[in-house]
Amino acid sequence: FHLSFYCEGPYCNATTDQIGTCWPRATAGELVERPCPEFFNGIKYNTTRNAYRECMENGTWASKINYSQCEPILDDKRKYALHYKIALIINYLGHCISIGALIVAFMLFLCLRSIRCLRNIIHWNLITTFILRNVMWFLLQMIDHNIHESNEPWCRCITTIYNYFVVTNFFWMFVEGCYLHTAIVMTYSTDKLRKWVFLFIGWCIPCPIIVAWAIGKLYYENEQCWFGKEPGKYIDYIYQGPVILVLLINFVFLFNIVRILMTKLRASTTSETIQYRKAVKATLVLLPLLGITYMLFFVNPGEDDISQIVFIYFNSFLQSFQGFFVSVFYCFLNGEVRSAARKRWHRWVARAMSIPTSPTRISFHSIKQTAAV
Repeated sequence: FHLSFYCEGPYCNATTDQIGTCWPRATAGELVERPCPEFFNGIKYNTTRNAYRECMENGTWASKINYSQCEPILDDKRKYALHYKIALIINYLGHCISIGALIVAFMLFLCLRSIRCLRNIIHWNLITTFILRNVMWFLLQMIDHNIHESNEPWCRCITTIYNYFVVTNFFWMFVEGCYLHTAIVMTYSTDKLRKWVFLFIGWCIPCPIIVAWAIGKLYYENEQCWFGKEPGKYIDYIYQGPVILVLLINFVFLFNIVRILMTKLRASTTSETIQYRKAVKATLVLLPLLGITYMLFFVNPGEDDISQIVFIYFNSFLQSFQGFFVSVFYCFLNGEVRSAARKRWHRWVARAMSIPTSPTRISFHSIKQTAAV
């Protein structure tokens, strides 16, 4: 019946157009729709949309084909090119400000020996990891597209070292939480805590994690300088998994610490307790900040343009200014650091103001008196 229907009047024969779309046989006057091509000229198109072509009354296809509904699926960097350029500027600005603040904070902890207790040594190491991470970020920006595609060994090393310092960031934040939890919740004397244990957690534990990740990349995803993660590839979870784990543990630590501070230590006014409170406040701000920034890698910002653009700017700002926030909360707003820096400054000014008169300024009259004696 179907064939006899087509044979009763004029019809258009099945054909293929220049793009490669196949148009089936149709009756005269019919408007035929076909899915948009998946690829054309190397560009991927949305196949859920349709193209249209009319079969004319005389049984010939219309020369004009309506492909206006076929929209290219552009990747984010092409679709939001201007916003990515602005975001890159924000990234460079944020990393420059961060590394400047971090170096100042590092030098303060280095020079002010009077405040070198275990708590501030932990802050110092956290700041060091952020300096090294920011330096490696600038080195990553020097890798151009050709080197990225050729997968040079040295650029794979840069990516590996960068990811190592990313992991150390979170492990030193874990050390911050672990120290506070041990001192406040477990009421363990901080004098008995061993510095080498925290140094081992912060610097050594990330090493085998990154080595395992590098081996996985070498054998299963050895491409594009090991940078970036495509959908369906899970090797990056070798180091992202431990990072998420220590973030979750730190949130548990913080919950217990705040509970103790709100109940048992609320009335305590000792200098040690006050310093603990300040350290907890800094950690309460920084840990969610670092956690939110890291979790953004796993968040789908949504399909609409506004969500994508907000995500681009929000992510760029948080990623680049992390080091600045760490410097501010753990150094510049640290009462011990400010007090020690103020004393050092007053001592330096007093020493500069009390410089004895130079021998060359002694008057001729005093020389004459001395000679007479």
